[in-house]
Amino acid sequence: MTNIKLAVFDMAGTTVDEDNMVYKTVQKVINQEGFDLSLAQVLAQGAGKEKYQAIMDILTAYTQANPVEEIADRAFGRFKPTLEAVYNEAEIKGFDGIEALFAQLKANGIKVVLNTGYDLKTATKLLQKLNWKIGEQVDALITADDVTQGRPHPEMIQKAMQLFGIVDPRQVLKAGDSEIDILEGKNARCGLTIGVLSGAQTKAQLQTVQPDYILERLTDLPAILQLG
Repeated sequence: MTNIKLAVFDMAGTTVDEDNMVYKTVQKVINQEGFDLSLAQVLAQGAGKEKYQAIMDILTAYTQANPVEEIADRAFGRFKPTLEAVYNEAEIKGFDGIEALFAQLKANGIKVVLNTGYDLKTATKLLQKLNWKIGEQVDALITADDVTQGRPHPEMIQKAMQLFGIVDPRQVLKAGDSEIDILEGKNARCGLTIGVLSGAQTKAQLQTVQPDYILERLTDLPAILQLG
């Protein structure tokens, strides 16, 4: 597996341990519109997506909301300030061993990029709370604000490849905790797609999109890559 030159990792639930706070916030702002959706329903339809699209898809799947766009607009209007308040108060940390994994990958010539369905403001706040810096712990951050098409479209991965001059997608690994992460990797034709069980979705859910591997946690990755 030494041909991998770029690792693209999701943030919440994959590298960042935040106890599904973002999806609990999505659940809250939707249910404030008079619904009673469970966190499981929110995760099933919303995990990994740009958050406005996630709200739209959740409402479409589980409610008779009409017009759905107006309800989604109101919910999303509350989402960002609500999540910001939650993150201001919350303890945010990387999963155990994740910074050592980043360092090991970089020592083996593999660029480490974080990508996310968050907007830039939210993702940057997370990095600040983690004390992760671009050019130090990770090589780049790509957010929903950096692309015109969100996951599962491969645009974020393609942008990461362009940043580091990688033209062969077989040299790219994509890992995440949702079906959307895996589909994004497959749509980009990544050499490896890896699901992790530390976040949004279950093994059964991840298996439906057939990643190359499903790991308990991202820090199990070196054994697959056979890193020294």
